[in-house]
Amino acid sequence: MASVPYPFTAVVGMDDMRLSLLLNAVSPGIGGVLVRGEKGTAKSTLVRSLAALLPAMDVVPGCRFSCAPEAPDPGCPDGPHEAAPGVRRPTRLVELPVGASEDRLVGALDIERALSEGVKAFEPGLLARAHRGILYVDEVNLLHDHLVDLLLDAAAMGASHVEREGVSVRHAARFLLVGTMNPEEGELRPQLLDRFGLTVEVAASRDPEQRVEVVRRRLAYDDDPAGFAARWAGDEAALRERIAAARDLLPHVRLGDGALRRIAATCAAFEVDGMRADIVMARTATALAAWAGRTDVAVEDVRRAALLALPHRRRRSPFDAPGLDEDRLDEVLEQAGGDDEPEPDPQGPGDGGPDGGGPDGGGPGDGGPDGDGGPGGGVPPQPAGREAETAPEPDAAPETDALPEPQGDRPETEPSPAAGAAPRPGAGPAGEQSPVGAAEPFRARVLTVPGVGDGAAGRRSRARTEHGRTTGARRPRGALTRLHLAATVQAAAPHQRARGRSGAGLVVRRDDLRQAVREGREGNLVLFAVDASGSMAARQRMGAVKGAVLSLLLDAYQRRDKVGLVTFRGRDAELVLPPTSSVDAAAARLERLPTGGRTPLAAGLLKAREVLRVERLRDPARRPLLVVVTDGRATGGPEPLRLAARAAGLHAADGTASVVVDCEAGHVRLGLAAGLARDLGGTAVTLDELRADAIAGLVKDVRSTRRAA
Repeated sequence: MASVPYPFTAVVGMDDMRLSLLLNAVSPGIGGVLVRGEKGTAKSTLVRSLAALLPAMDVVPGCRFSCAPEAPDPGCPDGPHEAAPGVRRPTRLVELPVGASEDRLVGALDIERALSEGVKAFEPGLLARAHRGILYVDEVNLLHDHLVDLLLDAAAMGASHVEREGVSVRHAARFLLVGTMNPEEGELRPQLLDRFGLTVEVAASRDPEQRVEVVRRRLAYDDDPAGFAARWAGDEAALRERIAAARDLLPHVRLGDGALRRIAATCAAFEVDGMRADIVMARTATALAAWAGRTDVAVEDVRRAALLALPHRRRRSPFDAPGLDEDRLDEVLEQAGGDDEPEPDPQGPGDGGPDGGGPDGGGPGDGGPDGDGGPGGGVPPQPAGREAETAPEPDAAPETDALPEPQGDRPETEPSPAAGAAPRPGAGPAGEQSPVGAAEPFRARVLTVPGVGDGAAGRRSRARTEHGRTTGARRPRGALTRLHLAATVQAAAPHQRARGRSGAGLVVRRDDLRQAVREGREGNLVLFAVDASGSMAARQRMGAVKGAVLSLLLDAYQRRDKVGLVTFRGRDAELVLPPTSSVDAAAARLERLPTGGRTPLAAGLLKAREVLRVERLRDPARRPLLVVVTDGRATGGPEPLRLAARAAGLHAADGTASVVVDCEAGHVRLGLAAGLARDLGGTAVTLDELRADAIAGLVKDVRSTRRAA
């Protein structure tokens, strides 16, 4: 790996991302940047190159917590600090790995020395190292919940607290938080999302000329990193000077009443929660004015600040794409009134783009590779919502159920007005229905996997975790992280006389230490197997079924599960969405799902079993929950019901926890879904019982037949 970072000014395109990072360099109070985009778009490269542009800082000599000499932290664990000249060092960029432990993030206390010697032996963590610098989290959406909680606390209070059995350490932790993520791998928790001051969307350029420049610069950098950086040294120095000038100008920028009214009106119109958005917009608009060399905030500054600060804060469901209606924004800004705002000077210091230009007329926004050598740059795409429909599949066969049609049911070719959403015109071949809209999602009941697991931290099923209630004690395996004080004292007490104890202190040795065993909650793999055959469409249920699955997907998002989607219709089953943490991707696939054809129930169950088999090899600690959404009917081929029962028996033999959402409707019910649930060794619930506000007494846990026995 090259020791010379890729120059910030050599990155192609990425205008919004570069501007957001530079605004935070000018005004750290903005609160950081969240970068959302596809892989291979130079996100990490650009963030890592930012640190070289930031001014060096003075720190107290020997302080592990980067205290400022002019105002040292009075509670610094390395203090108190005596008055002395500081030492100058570069601003740090600290990277937080997704798989980091809690002790790595906040630091660790030596519990053994604390108990036996009464001293606080503290080893600082990444939060201490990032104080007054940049904390960068790549794939921040994959960060474990307990680490997210610690980041939220530190970001809110500007300090980190470490507590271990009555022994506590506090130190300052103020940092610029920068996160990058690929939305296909899942979304962020709303609490952490709101902590990022600005958010930008990035995508690789589709312009061949720009992509050629990306590759050319990347290859030149790989061949001679030092030489490549030297060619851009002049532009880096100029940009560094511009950041310093904007910082000096920032206290003199005036934020007039007209700009404040526009900011307040914009936040109210887009229904953002709380007041943080207003404050971030104000700081961003002020930084934009300083970056352009002006002392007054203009209307365009407010508009640009809204586009950076509001898309991730507007009220929306997890299934909606982020974004801001720019026409609506312009309307709100115009209605907010106030003609006291000066227009930005087109000939001011900001001319030529946010970075001040580069060599050969290219500027800092002309090229840039990804850290892995992938293409970068390009203009971020406009946010796009979910597709309304897809073309029907041509090979669907008509539904010819071998079972008698219950009285009161509609013919299979009748349009489905479920939940007020009529199917779109133009049925597909062989009676296939176009996709129907989903009913309004509701709060679903909690379905859990029985037993106690060891999977990734989440909020669904019981599991042995580092966080939660204490259920016992054991000898530590490796470093001690959670002391069980009572068990440790009990283990040490019988040996005090033999160890020559003479005073009040307890003589504790390594063998006496006991680790607390705690029980919390884990995230599971929730695999949906959805019947999309003609029988489902004919009974006016697909809209309600989609609404129920969306409700379960929303529950999975809140409980930090992985989700997958298998559908079966016509002749076979299909893995529509491989297991992922992106529930909005599952919702989009469900929205486009057409219906029609036969009901290959056995094929759907076998496809689900194959998916679960592969996932067990990839992630054996994550326990699965199979959710089959069907009326229980099976058609096509000889003895379809017997084949479905045999396929269900394979899931039961695997020990897979399962639940069948019974979608049968009409006055006459055949009870096929309940029989399928028995074959699976799981539980059957109706669509009505799936609601959290349904009749009391519904068992939440998915209980297998073997456990009941």
